[in-house]
Amino acid sequence: MRRSALTTPDNTPDQQNWFRRPERTAAPAPEPPPSHRPTSPGGRRRLITRRQLAEALPAAVRKLHPRTMMRNPVMLVVETGSALTTISAVLHPGVFAWVISFWLWLTVLFANLAEAVAESRGKAQAESLRRAQSATTARRLLHWRVGTRDHRHEVIPAEQLMVHDIVLVPAGEVVPRDGEVVEGVATVDESAITGESAPVIRESGGDRTGVTGGTRVLSDHLVVRVTSRPGQSFVDRMIALVEGADRQKTPNEIALNILLASLTIVFLLSVVSLQPMAVYAHAPQTTIVLVALMVALIPTTIGALLSAIGIAGMDRLVQRNVVALSGRAVEAAGDVDVLLLDKTGTITHGNRRAVALHPLPGATTEQLAEAAQLASVADETPEGRSLVELTNRQYWVPPRSPGELGEQQPVPFTAHSRMSGVDLTWPDGTTCLVRKGAANAVARWVADSGGRLPAEAEPLVDRIAGAGGTPLLVAVHDRHGARALGVVELKDVVKEGIAERFAELRRMGIRTVMVTGDNPLTARAIAAEAGVDDFLAEATPEDKLAHLRREQAAGNMVAMTGDGTNDAPALAQADVGVAMNSGTPAAKEAGNMVDLDSNPAKLIEIVRVGKQLLITRGALTTFSITNDVAKFFAIIPAMFANAYPGLHHLNIMELHSPTSAIASAIIFNALIIVALIPLALRGVRYQPASATDLLRRNLRVYGLGGLVLPFLGIKAIHLIVQFVPGLG
Repeated sequence: MRRSALTTPDNTPDQQNWFRRPERTAAPAPEPPPSHRPTSPGGRRRLITRRQLAEALPAAVRKLHPRTMMRNPVMLVVETGSALTTISAVLHPGVFAWVISFWLWLTVLFANLAEAVAESRGKAQAESLRRAQSATTARRLLHWRVGTRDHRHEVIPAEQLMVHDIVLVPAGEVVPRDGEVVEGVATVDESAITGESAPVIRESGGDRTGVTGGTRVLSDHLVVRVTSRPGQSFVDRMIALVEGADRQKTPNEIALNILLASLTIVFLLSVVSLQPMAVYAHAPQTTIVLVALMVALIPTTIGALLSAIGIAGMDRLVQRNVVALSGRAVEAAGDVDVLLLDKTGTITHGNRRAVALHPLPGATTEQLAEAAQLASVADETPEGRSLVELTNRQYWVPPRSPGELGEQQPVPFTAHSRMSGVDLTWPDGTTCLVRKGAANAVARWVADSGGRLPAEAEPLVDRIAGAGGTPLLVAVHDRHGARALGVVELKDVVKEGIAERFAELRRMGIRTVMVTGDNPLTARAIAAEAGVDDFLAEATPEDKLAHLRREQAAGNMVAMTGDGTNDAPALAQADVGVAMNSGTPAAKEAGNMVDLDSNPAKLIEIVRVGKQLLITRGALTTFSITNDVAKFFAIIPAMFANAYPGLHHLNIMELHSPTSAIASAIIFNALIIVALIPLALRGVRYQPASATDLLRRNLRVYGLGGLVLPFLGIKAIHLIVQFVPGLG
């Protein structure tokens, strides 16, 4: 029988040959799940696939129906103008008339194509999500009650499950419907939903109880209470969202639509009133020329791309495994300047973990490690499991087979004793009692057993507690008496890279505030390690909500992340409420976004997408308005140069004839929409900067670009058009 450090006759530190360290081999890395996102040969995600484009073209044609076009007033005017020019071309055939009619229809079609492509990308995402909802069965429990282990069940189709049904999901089976874990702890593969290959832990109690239908249990089993009705699961909502069926225009988008409609009406009235003036000047214009002027002057570029920009913004969030339950939240994310974060499960990993062992005089690290592991055999808490993991991983304490150390009687943790442990009986009849627990409880146990703590124990316990950790004392009582072997340090483990992420948020002008129920000493230590700007300690759900409202009353746009039921009120009140997918159903229902990766640092990407959406919309609006200047210089001289020869000086592009000038401007007006579709889908690149700097960059790049590019484009098109019979 292998000897333990606890079985040596005198327990002296020099006797350390207490077990063989097992050979360790690296476990093979798990195969990543096949991505449902189309990628290029270089591994980057393709912006548009051929399949998506093929699906978008028929959809773009179907969108030409006037009832559909009414949602976009600018393009409805262009479509009406296209119909008028087509009628004119039929009544008065000519190359110029048919060319203008053709390109005006293309302008409308290209606008619809931009929206259809954005929707097609969403439908591609939806197909992969539907595969996660493949037909499955469920094991509905018949007589399960809290505290029982009655797993008698019936097998039924998953679609027959109702809210509050209790189902058993053993290892290897798929979670049939969204729910909350009420019994068990297991690893779950969520790659079908999140695309991430690493499994996650889901367990009853705490804030990691939420499970999503379509995910697969890999180990042990879970008992789940169903929380969604048929057709209303989280995946169902995601499918409807990414397909665009439930996408409503945001307030900002509605306001911009009103602005564009107003500009369209102004220019429409201007063009209509221009004809009497032209008749007076003995230079009457045809319907085709008037329509061409109107289309050239109204903001067709942004009108054509506005819907695609909004759809693409939500699609970019889905690509980052974030589901926005409203378009308003995506826009609000771009204006966030304060972020409130729940500590447990967001900044930290969610449960206190064993991070270090501190032996006391008279004991070795190996003795402390083995005793701590033995004392945790009956401790099923996350802290106890983390201690077993620490001793195995860092101190190489091998797992013991039953009976290897003699007869073992586990002592489970209770709230009364605040200790757990094991009673060992050696083959010779002697006993060894091992205890681990709260420092004062174990110290009292040692004293009651006739032992004394070393003088170094109390300062060590105070130092760990002062740094925000939780000290657990480990002691033994054998034939040599009762004595403490050392202290186990537990702490909230801050997630990797979180401090760097918060520093980046600070550069983006976002102030971070950690809210926690911990005491101020612990909260201060975690806040300092995580790098947040401020913290709110001993916070109740009411305190979180009150603090959030104070921030909003001060004029701040506030985002909140959380995963627990106690976070739900604040998540509902926040301008942007990001719930962790690992959290409770109440948290996910309260938020207007759900992070499938359960990573609070994801808010950086959410803010980037929000700012990218706003900047893209502003940039293309600026471009659309400024590029009308070049079309003005092309069409106005062509219309009235014969009546007013002085207007020839405005023909700075030296366009050959009125017909070629107007045709060139209309062709450019259509082609620029196609050229800007990738930018609308991908978004303008966001770099942290002040609002003033962003405005200057917007005017410098897109304002100046919208002013210069049309001059070059119209001139280039004119060089070709002037040789076309009937246009030159």
